[in-house]
Amino acid sequence: MRKTLFACFLVLVSAVCWSQDQYPQFTEIVTDNAEIFSHAQLEDLRAKLTQFETETTNQVVVLTIHELGSETIEQYANGAFNQNKLGQEGKDNGILILFSKLDREVRIEVGYGLEPYITDAVASRIIRNTMIPKFKEEDYYGGIDLATDLIIEFLKNPEALEEFNRQIEAEGEFPWWALILMTLFLSVFIAAGGFVFYKGYSNLVEMFRGIFIGKLGLLPGLFMLIPTLMMVVFGLVFVLMPLFFLAMVFGFDFDPDNVSLNTALFYVVPIGFFAVTITFAVIKILIKGKEDFKLSWVKSDSTYMSKIFSSGGSHSFGSSSGGSSSSSFSGGGGSSGGGGASGSW
Repeated sequence: MRKTLFACFLVLVSAVCWSQDQYPQFTEIVTDNAEIFSHAQLEDLRAKLTQFETETTNQVVVLTIHELGSETIEQYANGAFNQNKLGQEGKDNGILILFSKLDREVRIEVGYGLEPYITDAVASRIIRNTMIPKFKEEDYYGGIDLATDLIIEFLKNPEALEEFNRQIEAEGEFPWWALILMTLFLSVFIAAGGFVFYKGYSNLVEMFRGIFIGKLGLLPGLFMLIPTLMMVVFGLVFVLMPLFFLAMVFGFDFDPDNVSLNTALFYVVPIGFFAVTITFAVIKILIKGKEDFKLSWVKSDSTYMSKIFSSGGSHSFGSSSGGSSSSSFSGGGGSSGGGGASGSW
């Protein structure tokens, strides 16, 4: 029994040790496990990055490997970065350039402290415009050497980084004529969505009015509510998605991590939507003045249903719902949260 427990203990310890050293343990600022550098290239790269760390405390580390195995390059880079604790503790000012030879992939993994400078867009453009062209020519050292030069320059020279960011912004800009054509094209979807939304919303208001005056039974009304809401949502999608796209093109910045915005979207907006709809239904009742508030659980007025929700009525529930159904080394203790960019060639 003791031997069995001891064996299990050894297996557990070995598993823990393996998980802790799953990635290469860095002893140099450049680790060339894929053997893509000559001795002179390796020494030059190490000297440059060591000098940069001495001057700034920022760590730019290079790791080359033969293959990733079962992991993605993002998972491997983040794991190797955090296991070796690149960058200084409290500053998180480390950067890892991971190169996988057989997978033909590369990644720039950026620590928290340097993410405001080497953003995902900056890292992506360095990979796309500087590294990949060299890698396609099998000039692996040239691509990595130029990438480290750019990273060092951007971290030491804010003006160079600002100019680089302006170039990135210019790449993403649309010419004025393209913006006009895009706006006109998307306006067609906005208009169609607006019409569908208006028809569905009119039916929704009328349904609540019918329920409040006892002409439409509450239970039948709840069943009729589902296809009507689907029509309203369908119309909203056709309106909001083109508007969202146009807003992004024209530079409006949405923050998906904004907690208050997410709360408003998922809780406040639906409650407000139904509150406004019910208010409109009550206003319609009050304007007519001849209708009394009462409630019918099941029974509906057949004359009212035929007049209001028939295909020929002014608020055609039948036709609306039909239309809706047809559209269906030795780190300093830093860490990385996954910021950076990847590329392949």
